[in-house]
Amino acid sequence: MALAAYASDASRSRGRRHAEPAVRLRDDFQRDRDRIVHSTAFRRLVYKTQVFINHEGDLFRTRLTHSLEVAQLGRAIARGLSLNEDLVEGIALAHDLGHTPFGHAGQDALHDCMREHGGFEHNLQSLRVVDALEARYPDFDGLNLSFDTREGILKHCSRRDAEQLEAVEPNGVGRRFLDGTRPSLEAQLTNLADEIAYNAHDIDDGVRSGLLSLAQLEGLPLVQRHQQGALRDHPALAGRRLLFEIIRRMLSEQIHDVIDASSGLLAAAAPADAQTARRLPALITFSPAMQADSTELKRLLMRHLYRHPQVMQTTAVARTVVRELFDAYLASPCEMPDDFAARDDRARAVADYVAGMTDRFATREHRRLTGRDAFAVVPPGTSP
Repeated sequence: MALAAYASDASRSRGRRHAEPAVRLRDDFQRDRDRIVHSTAFRRLVYKTQVFINHEGDLFRTRLTHSLEVAQLGRAIARGLSLNEDLVEGIALAHDLGHTPFGHAGQDALHDCMREHGGFEHNLQSLRVVDALEARYPDFDGLNLSFDTREGILKHCSRRDAEQLEAVEPNGVGRRFLDGTRPSLEAQLTNLADEIAYNAHDIDDGVRSGLLSLAQLEGLPLVQRHQQGALRDHPALAGRRLLFEIIRRMLSEQIHDVIDASSGLLAAAAPADAQTARRLPALITFSPAMQADSTELKRLLMRHLYRHPQVMQTTAVARTVVRELFDAYLASPCEMPDDFAARDDRARAVADYVAGMTDRFATREHRRLTGRDAFAVVPPGTSP
């Protein structure tokens, strides 16, 4: 497929931090994607929480299945806009590599533990994974990904963190957070694909879990119009097949909405190349109407799923597990593998080790170190 003039082109990438010779058959963005897929951190995503912790069911999304869904949706949108599908796929597959066990509960707990040591943020940790923590190559730490993929992985960043990145890598991936420019169009696109994916699959998982019902969702315009359309075309449709059809139609509408809205902005702005696009306002976006629908859906999911008492109880246990793991390793670094235990920056070494854990490994380690089964049934109203 021919790329648009404003698409990212691997042959014009700013390259890697450590120079490497070109290879046959694959350009730099394709090599980035392949390195991510073969990384240890990517494999761990299969046992990392999206919303429901790993032991709660085999059919709920994990960080791995979520990343695959983001990549699939992202490639579809990129194709519709003549943007670089390989770059989108690489960013999508890597964007959650820094997530802790137990999802956002684990991240919040680890940030509290690291408050006096520079804090912890999963997005910055994803960059840290590909830049430093993966150990696969003889000549450098990390995966040595191209600038464009690394920039796309760093979705957001505080000014303090951006300044620290800039000090280590002048005019690098942290620069745009200081000068107010945008990431590549492919990175902007992946951010939206992420939002589309988790809204859709959290509906599916929420209903599957019994914590959400279709009746709760019917008041949302985005759900209502697709439910009506599905029943108009298939009057006997009910149960999970009806839900799947609603979600399928929602995804299609959102993909087409992004393509149509963004095509209009791109045509009006007419950026001459990828660099010009970075200096313009965001050009990959929902239409205002779809943005409103998406925001309303997120609010409902926050009220009825993410803050459901059952989810809150489980995440409270998860936070306790992460805090107690951190404290145990900080006090006895010899409990960690030698390469972590030997580091001088002990708190950051502990954070890196805990962040890399899967849900089930963190649970096993917590049981080994404390003698307690943290996720045994906790009576309602009691503390873990």
